[in-house]
Parts: sequence; structure tokens; C-alpha cells
Amino acid sequence: MAARALMFQGTGSDVGKSLIVAGLARALSLRGMKVLPFKPQNMSNNAAVTIDGGEIGRAQALQARAASVPPSVHMNPVLLKPQSDIGAQIVLQGKFYATAKAADYQSIKPALMPHVLESFARLKETADIVLVEGAGSASEVNLRANDIANMGFARACDAPVVLIGDIDRGGVIASLVGTKAVLDPQDAALITGFLVNKFRGDPSLFDEGMRQVADMTGWEALGLVPFFTAARQLPAEDGLALDAPDLAKPNAYIKVAVPILPHVSNFDDLDPLEAEPSVDLVRVRPGNPLPGNAQMIVLPGSKSTVGDLKALREAGFHIDIAAHLRRGGTVLGMCGGYQMLGRALHDPHGVEGAPGTTEGLGLLDIETTFLKEKRLANVRGRSADGASYTGFEIHKGVSEGPDRSRPFAYLEDGTPEGAQSADGRVVGTYLHGLFVDDAQRAVWLARFGGTSEIAYDATIEKILDGLAAHLEAHVDVDRLLTLSR
Repeated sequence: MAARALMFQGTGSDVGKSLIVAGLARALSLRGMKVLPFKPQNMSNNAAVTIDGGEIGRAQALQARAASVPPSVHMNPVLLKPQSDIGAQIVLQGKFYATAKAADYQSIKPALMPHVLESFARLKETADIVLVEGAGSASEVNLRANDIANMGFARACDAPVVLIGDIDRGGVIASLVGTKAVLDPQDAALITGFLVNKFRGDPSLFDEGMRQVADMTGWEALGLVPFFTAARQLPAEDGLALDAPDLAKPNAYIKVAVPILPHVSNFDDLDPLEAEPSVDLVRVRPGNPLPGNAQMIVLPGSKSTVGDLKALREAGFHIDIAAHLRRGGTVLGMCGGYQMLGRALHDPHGVEGAPGTTEGLGLLDIETTFLKEKRLANVRGRSADGASYTGFEIHKGVSEGPDRSRPFAYLEDGTPEGAQSADGRVVGTYLHGLFVDDAQRAVWLARFGGTSEIAYDATIEKILDGLAAHLEAHVDVDRLLTLSR
């Protein structure tokens, strides 16, 4: 018997769709149901490697974890990874498919829909319920033709929809009612109810607001969800999370500075560090200097390493990094950040633009060559200092040179990974998820006189359980199950 399905769409981006699905996935799995998450199309440079050897958006990997199931490429069949301001890499069912500019992508979508429907059908064969997450705003009627992410998908599968509005950004009544006003009547008919998310204060003050939305739309009010503060500690889906203010930590004594470049990717690699009470993680945008009192600078991953290296230099960050090293600081480059640390980046196949060579920062004696094929692998092993790690690799570059004789780590089979400078203060690695391992994180903190105070995986599980309980208390979950079909 095929699973039931229920789709969650939003009045806009960052209204909490991903977290609502993750929380419901945990809540329903705790009720004994087999829940599978699904997002037809995602746009994010935060990716995860699945057990079937592909990549999906990080949010769907978190939702799979919430549902206590392994992540699959079919949970996010279309992943768009922006490489420039007007173009994106298209990942289809976990593998590279094409690179397209925004306008060209609209004509490609009809060819992707059969694969989206195939992945959805596969999930329905093995689940009790599939929780579907839309993308962006349901009211983008200018993009309705050939849509595969929101109402186009819902109509194709006759999936009932719950619309989510964000009261924290203001105008939630207008955004919900306005969505009904602009939608095609057949699309609007698929919406069965609505949720209002991120409420702060006395919920009784919005009772009338919930009633008014229901009256003006004909949709059922399914819950007013108070702001869930701990959600910040969960891996974020996209770059909007980078706009949140840094956490205030008056007792922190280890400062980690992170330059935020235009095409930063997998920035959730740093979440476990930021969760440590002793760490003040400072995200620095171009136009501001890197703090002179930081013990470590981290260059995170990038979807456009050459472009971000250019942006780094234009911002003057290379000067700040050199000064940081003269003061005895440490620099860690992760994936694209690792590639930037070398002497040169060779792109013979035009992977990132016109074929050619770009001068690197010269802080590691290595050179990187971009390849056509991407390495996707879940890995584990130990760093050179003996600390364990579990993570993944997702990159198109190979880095070689004298500093590779001092590897940062070793894979489980003994293969050397990464590189270090002779003094050990410049480190590069292709490993993502490095700091999730408590032992690995503790070793890094010990470099700066600190100790780890948390068990990260246990913390994430506790937050997911708390999110599930939060939704059970404020959402009519039984009614959601009734509305699914």
C-alpha cells in the first residue's frame, strides 16, 4: 500500500518549512510511523553525502536523521548549487546533471519532473507517510509554468498542502491571504490549512488573527507555533542563516574568525564549534577586518573557489590572514578554503570558468587541479594527532605538493588526507563534518587552551526531540495525519 503524503509550502523563504518537516518527522517516527522526507527541488550550497553515493541538501539529511532513516538521493532529487550570481550547478538524483543560468533553468525543468516523480514514487513504496517540503514561496506565480518545487509538484501528485507563514518578519496575515489571492484557483484548492510559525509573546493575542485568516481564505487553522530558540543550533539549509547575528558569549575565551565570501558552502561545518560555550565564532563580511585577537581563522568551503579567492583578496582578507600568522595564529582551510591556501589552482577543463591558472595564497606548498568528476564519499579515520573523525568529502579538486608529506589526517584505509605547513599552523583538509566528532573538536580546542564541554550528536538529538514535543504541543498533528492522503 502506497504511503500517504502531506506537503508543506511557505509564504516565503526561511519561514521554517525545513524545521517544521524535521520536527514532524521526529514526532511521527516517535509514534511508530515510518516517515520519509522529500523536497522536489532545493537550492543550497550546504550538501550532504548519502548512503547511495550521491548528494542532497543538508536540510533533507537532517530531516532523514529526525525520522531515524538513512539519507537517500531520492529525498531531494533536484539540488541547485549556485556557482555564480546568474548560474547554478544542477544535481539530479545525487549526481551532476548540468550547469545552467537562471533563465535557462526554467526551460530545463520539464525534463526534470519525471525524475522528481520517480523519486517520490520510490519513497512512497516504503513509507507510512512522506512529508514533502516546498521551496521558496508558493505565491511566485511568475514561476508557476513548469514548476516542480511547489504547486506544480502538488498538482502533479494531488498532494494536499499546508501553508506556513512567518509572523516574526511581520505581515503574516497579508502574506497568507495574499497567497490565496494570487494563486490559480485549482492550486489554491490543494491548500487544506495553514500554520503560523515563529510567534513570540502571548499566543492569545493572535487568536483573532488566526480566525481572520481562516475566514478570508477558507483554510483550516492548524496551529500557532511559538518561536523555537534551540533551532539555531541545528544545521541550516542556506545562506540566509548567515545573516543572523553572532551568538553573544560573554564567557568565551577562544575567538574563531570566518570570512564569509559570496559562494560559501557547507558553512554548517562550523556549527559544532559555535555550540561550544568557550568559542566566540565571528563571521566577517567583506568591508570589515578580520579581528586581530582571533586564535584561529577558518576558510570554509566554496562553490566557486576561484571567484571567492578573488573576493577574499578584494576585501583585503589576505592581508589580515598574513598578519594573523605573524602573530602566531592558526589558519584552517576546509575543502575550497584548503584549495585557496595553496600556491596555485589549475582549471584545465574550465570547471569554474575559463580554463587557466589562478595564484593561490601560498600558505601551503601544494597546487590544486580541478577535475571534471566529483569525489563524493562518506569517510572516517584519524587525524595525524590520533583524534578520530567521521565526515564526508564532496569536491572536484585534487591537491598535491610537498606539504602533503605532512598530512592532516588518514582515512580508515590509511590513505593520507590534507596537508600542514612545517610549523603546523596552516592546515588544509577536504573533510566536511570534521568538528562533529567530539574527540576531534576537543583536540582543536586544546590547541588554544580550551576543553570541549558538549557532546554534539547527543545535543542535536535532544534538540530534535524538543522540536517534536514543541510541535505536538502547538500543532494539531492528528489533524495533519487526517488531511494527508
